[in-house]
Amino acid sequence: MQSQVRITVYQAGQCDPKKCTALKLHRHGMVRIVSQMKFLPKRAVVLNPFSEIAFSPADRKRLEDFGLAALDYSWERTEKVLQKHVRGTSRCLPILIAGNPVNYGKLTKLSTVEALAAGLHIAGFQERAAELLSIFKWGHTFLELNRDRLEAYASAENSTEIVELQRTLFPGAY
Repeated sequence: MQSQVRITVYQAGQCDPKKCTALKLHRHGMVRIVSQMKFLPKRAVVLNPFSEIAFSPADRKRLEDFGLAALDYSWERTEKVLQKHVRGTSRCLPILIAGNPVNYGKLTKLSTVEALAAGLHIAGFQERAAELLSIFKWGHTFLELNRDRLEAYASAENSTEIVELQRTLFPGAY
């Protein structure tokens, strides 16, 4: 049985509440929402697209002990805020393809639920990842589009191997 990972989402209030995946996860009792970054768990792994360290299976123990956090921002407004210090241990996800209706097929333009599910899957919490995605009609699409990539990333040992895998899987992205 997989242990439970505490999930926290900093919600910046920049997206349409009807389309916000973080708010829907919260309504289903799957994540805790915070409205200020200072309320993110101190030592949790924070999914931050501007981190210079790639998320990898090596982060599993930290997820079990301190939790996983996501930053829910509008893509147009993220860079300025996220380049500042973010509480927790920042990690960027490896390259994946969005399955959500807004950014379908785009590299790295993941919704909050896709980012959380990717992190959980890579760290070995595949059941929990599928559970989060299951409340969205299109959730299975993300897993189908990225199945081979997610499995490859989950088999890596550390951040360095993740970066090497990305170069192999997405040679045109570099």
